[in-house]
Amino acid sequence: MSVIHRTWVKPTKLELLTSWLPSRPWYRGGAAEPELAKAGGFRLDDPQGEVGIEFIVVTDTSGPHPVTYSVPLTYRGAALDGAEHALVGTMEHGVLGQRWAYDGCHDPVLVAQLGALIEGRVQAQAQSVSDALDREVVASRTGEGSVPTDFVVTDDRDGTRLTAPHGTTLQLHRVLRPAPDGPLAPPQGATGQVTGSWQLPDGTRTRGVFAVLHTGPRT
Repeated sequence: MSVIHRTWVKPTKLELLTSWLPSRPWYRGGAAEPELAKAGGFRLDDPQGEVGIEFIVVTDTSGPHPVTYSVPLTYRGAALDGAEHALVGTMEHGVLGQRWAYDGCHDPVLVAQLGALIEGRVQAQAQSVSDALDREVVASRTGEGSVPTDFVVTDDRDGTRLTAPHGTTLQLHRVLRPAPDGPLAPPQGATGQVTGSWQLPDGTRTRGVFAVLHTGPRT
């Protein structure tokens, strides 16, 4: 279960993301620097206990309309070989020392655990409380077999798409949108999804889709 250390980090996660978000193709802001506020999120456990996994939700209020982003991050005690392109930044942690923060879509540990979440083999953990489940995060799936882990990652204006051999795709929604009231059924043709909740700028809570799985033809 996730252990949350009550300590400081420098620079903060919001400071790292303020510099990094404008470089992403799915960023919706303009020329002004993002004005970020934490809006929610959840964690997943690394079975080896080495890599921190967090889906952090932030809202940017720098533009005429607030935009909320989902940013899956991993935190490592050493650089991840071959992932220089996915480095968000480094920070100093008051308990764990220097940490390397990565865009988690490019980190095999996060990808594997997200697949396990969709399969129902693991549960989401609370973002800020140790040893607690986040019951607002709901994963659903139809069909059988394991979710692939050998994805090719593509970022574009629509978000981040992970594509595996034989056509299986895992689409991560980077811009989060509140869903209509009622059950959050997977979109047509989808075989799985992850939904969760976050806080709007007015203090109310909403929910929406974080990730959608489409399974390719079986061979």
